[in-house]
Amino acid sequence: MPGNWRRMTGVLGAVVGVGVLGLAGCTSPGSAARATPGPPELVAHVSDGSLRGTVSQGVREFFGVPYAAPPVRDLRFAPPRPPRPWSGVRSATAQGSACIQFQPMGVRNDQATSEDCLYLDIYTPAAARPGDNLPVVFWIHGGNFTEGTGVAYGGQRFTSLTNSIFVSINYRLGAYGYLALSQFGGGSGDYGLLDQIAALKWVRSNIAAFGGNAHGITIDGQSAGSGSVCDILASPLAAGLFQRAILESGPCAIIAPTSLSAAQALGAEFAGAAGCGRPAALNRPGPPAAAVVACLRNAWTPNLVAAAQQDVINAPAYGTPALPLPPAQAIAAGQWNKVPVIIGTVRSEGKLFFTAQAGLTAAQYTAAVDAQYGSNAAAVLAHYPVSSYPSPFYARAAVFTDSLFACPSYWSASDFGSQVPAWEEEFDDPTSPTGFASQPPGIDMSNAHAAELAYLWNFTLVERPLTPAELWLGEQMDRYWGAFARTANPDVPGQVAWPKVTAATHPVIGFHPTGNTVSTTVFPAEHQCDFWAAIEPGLT
Repeated sequence: MPGNWRRMTGVLGAVVGVGVLGLAGCTSPGSAARATPGPPELVAHVSDGSLRGTVSQGVREFFGVPYAAPPVRDLRFAPPRPPRPWSGVRSATAQGSACIQFQPMGVRNDQATSEDCLYLDIYTPAAARPGDNLPVVFWIHGGNFTEGTGVAYGGQRFTSLTNSIFVSINYRLGAYGYLALSQFGGGSGDYGLLDQIAALKWVRSNIAAFGGNAHGITIDGQSAGSGSVCDILASPLAAGLFQRAILESGPCAIIAPTSLSAAQALGAEFAGAAGCGRPAALNRPGPPAAAVVACLRNAWTPNLVAAAQQDVINAPAYGTPALPLPPAQAIAAGQWNKVPVIIGTVRSEGKLFFTAQAGLTAAQYTAAVDAQYGSNAAAVLAHYPVSSYPSPFYARAAVFTDSLFACPSYWSASDFGSQVPAWEEEFDDPTSPTGFASQPPGIDMSNAHAAELAYLWNFTLVERPLTPAELWLGEQMDRYWGAFARTANPDVPGQVAWPKVTAATHPVIGFHPTGNTVSTTVFPAEHQCDFWAAIEPGLT
């Protein structure tokens, strides 16, 4: 995988998740229970039983829906299994627990976490009925593959505005989701990805019961969620399960998986740190495989979380049945699940990754660039001089934004556009609300990584509600997303036309609270993509 993203793991682990860790007691969503069914429109009949939802803000909500069996005991470090059917009508009115968090941020303090976390939430228009064939957006949250939760993303505004269905999922994180050891057998290194595919299969099989179109599913993710979309695009196991894809702030060449051999080597170090064998002896004969597996499956969760602080497990493995090739390589070779694509970024992504360095000095900035770019450091410093920015913090954030998000996304859009209908966007609201607990003193954190989430969804981890102008922009974006989910084309009558990327032209739509704009020259010039093409030729 490209080295830049992996070299930044320590930075990412500190800040990608927007929120505060709440490693509370292990609680689960409401279990199957016999109850008097509610009104017919609040009961949905799925393959495993019946679900009773509720209505809020004019939208039907079905929360805590199991798409797989709890991945506990013998199912810890194993591929997901189907959920156990239930009798009667199961209450689906309370959201499930977040998956165990392996980084110190990612959920609210009041959010319970548990290994028993493979649940999804469904939002539908209040009038939706089976047979309506409404478009479906399937949301995959971000968080460095180590933190975060789908329950922080509500679909009330999007669903009611676009007459669509919104599904948000949880999937196993950190070591629970991506630990690779030969002793585990099938699925090793890819359990979180297999969870996502299992959820997608469940939605395809059952969404008609909620009024959705099983053949009109758009997968969408942000940050590590976008990396997950990349993985699903490249996975043979996901073929035919979706019809469109949206990648937000996560180009496939940057948020990339690691090789199975490297993942297993890291897995051996992790298992050793967790007290389950000497690393040098793992992944080859002795100690007995059964003893290693039993040790890890019976380990106390806090011990595993502690081991993850020494050996961060935060990427799927490729070279596996679920992911034969890295997504960027598969896409370049045309060996992927080809569907129409939207790819986008936020204007100043990099700010969020350096919140702990708000007081960065000019000398520290120079040293950081020297360490990262070596013989190219002088050129980088010449293109991003401290004198051009309010402080060294903003200079470093600009380097990070352009080299690891903006330009790789721009080049990816060209790759996609040569094979399928593709569109590119940039979110740019210079006064957007900041993420909850992500505001260092004296720093303008607007327009940072994850800033667009509150505009698209009812996102709970932001420091204030949207203003009327921001809500207007959010509604514009929702309509584009809804049109794409419905027709595979984001154009909306009455809104600024959004042309697709072709071999002849590369337009980028800019989302602004003062009005959306389209240009073929502004984006690559502002982010200095010609310069970065020379510095990082392997990513173009």
